[in-house]
Amino acid sequence: GKSTAVGVTKGGVNVNTKPGKPGGTAVNVGHGRVGVHAGKPGRRTNVGVGKGGVTVGTGTRKGKPVYVGVHPGPNPFQYLYAATETQLHDNPNVALFFLEKDLHTGKKMNLKFSKATHEATFLPRQVADSIPFSSNKFPEILDKFSVKSGSDEAEIMKKTIKECEESGLKGEEKFCATSLESMVDFTTSKLGKNVKAISTNAENNNGDEAREYIIKGVKKLPSEKGAVVCHRQEYAYAVFYCHKTDATSAYKVAMVAADGSRAEAVAVCHRDTAAWNPKHLAFQVLKVKPGTVPICHFLPKDHIVWVAPKF
Repeated sequence: GKSTAVGVTKGGVNVNTKPGKPGGTAVNVGHGRVGVHAGKPGRRTNVGVGKGGVTVGTGTRKGKPVYVGVHPGPNPFQYLYAATETQLHDNPNVALFFLEKDLHTGKKMNLKFSKATHEATFLPRQVADSIPFSSNKFPEILDKFSVKSGSDEAEIMKKTIKECEESGLKGEEKFCATSLESMVDFTTSKLGKNVKAISTNAENNNGDEAREYIIKGVKKLPSEKGAVVCHRQEYAYAVFYCHKTDATSAYKVAMVAADGSRAEAVAVCHRDTAAWNPKHLAFQVLKVKPGTVPICHFLPKDHIVWVAPKF
């Protein structure tokens, strides 16, 4: 009843202090990543160390989700920022950027469709609206979530607020949604009341290893007024950076990996990149210059594209 299980396989080493029972501590080492999971379900602490940095997710504090993470470089889906050297080499989203000419049946791509490691969820609008979300109220925000000033969590929260407060690119309408209701309101104000939300769905692809996929089909998502794309941010509760640009198209891309697992990914293509930072991650990875060719990217699992289907 107090045994510890240790397993050694080609995939790595696994240690569990309560095999088959909830509440133990599990340690997993393999494929360039270390994971530690401790505590009972609902109150577990999860620590992950990998190429993307360090993430720590706790249960809840004062009834609200808390997320701590250390990641290299700025958000790759905000185009004002230059990529850092570390981000170029270690960011798992690098492979998600590609040129529109490569979006065709038969194309092979090495991809990893990840999702956020933390479990932060949306707060009800009434609750979210009662909590400050601005740089000049940052000490109050930290106090609200019992976050220590200067900690990794505090720095990530500060970065998210700062990016939300930045002016958008020329021709871009942007908004940070702190509740599902505010996301829907922003989307319908730009696209009309008849909207549809679509996300990437990939089978068994939450690990650290990228897979080689082959494109089996590409379908453009019809939308009379363009698309609104919402990217999940790192914060104490769910916050999405949403933006709309007119020169944007969205696609559903059916793919299959060598092991037979399938993915239905959402791809977004930007045709006007002239205002992007010349040192943005996409330009450095694809070796092209701003405003020259359309640049596309797949959406990670927990990001959303909204379209207004034609009826």
